[in-house]
Amino acid sequence: MTTAGVVPTHPLRQTLEEGACTLGLTLSAGQFDLLLDYLALIQKWNKVYNLTAVRDPAEMLTHHLLDSLAAVLPLRHQTEGRALKLLDVGAGAGLPGVVIAICCPDIRVTCVDTVAKKAAFISQVALALKLPNLRGLHARVESLSDGFDVVCSRAFASLLDFTNWSRAALKRGDVENANSAGIWMALKGKPPTDELAALPVDLDVFHVEQLTVPGLDAERCLVWMGLKP
Repeated sequence: MTTAGVVPTHPLRQTLEEGACTLGLTLSAGQFDLLLDYLALIQKWNKVYNLTAVRDPAEMLTHHLLDSLAAVLPLRHQTEGRALKLLDVGAGAGLPGVVIAICCPDIRVTCVDTVAKKAAFISQVALALKLPNLRGLHARVESLSDGFDVVCSRAFASLLDFTNWSRAALKRGDVENANSAGIWMALKGKPPTDELAALPVDLDVFHVEQLTVPGLDAERCLVWMGLKP
């Protein structure tokens, strides 16, 4: 029984709000609306675009939305909350790129994918959710050289392939300001010891950050990398 005049919170929204709170995120009601609208778009177009093997909405929320939300606060800390350009490589359904675009409207997010229909889906999401800071791009990441402040990936490729393929897209730092150089952010499961050992000597792995995703009983980490001066 509900209190007269009080509309009960949808279970998915409650899980999302509680998860965001656990992750230390402060989001507006409008941002929660957008995240749930985005989830609904994934569900709607999944059969057409083959976006994810996960079909259950509650599982999508945990495995996709909350998993991506876990990277938002660490991203803010690493970039000191400044406005920047971010490239999500092999974005697929737009995870974590769309989630970052919703939570951080000052970050300009480009989601690149070699599959045209997946890039088209991101463009559709940007229009449907009215996100001017989000765009979908059908291209190979190797062809990009736009100087992105952050180049990220989630379940995309090995660290070696990821950094090799996206190296030209990473912003080069100014001689007078080393902190202006771009960085890589790779969302991984367990700390990828073997992948880290295979990286070239000119890469600096400056932080491997453990993540705890609410409701997800699995290891997660962020690997932060840059080019050595």
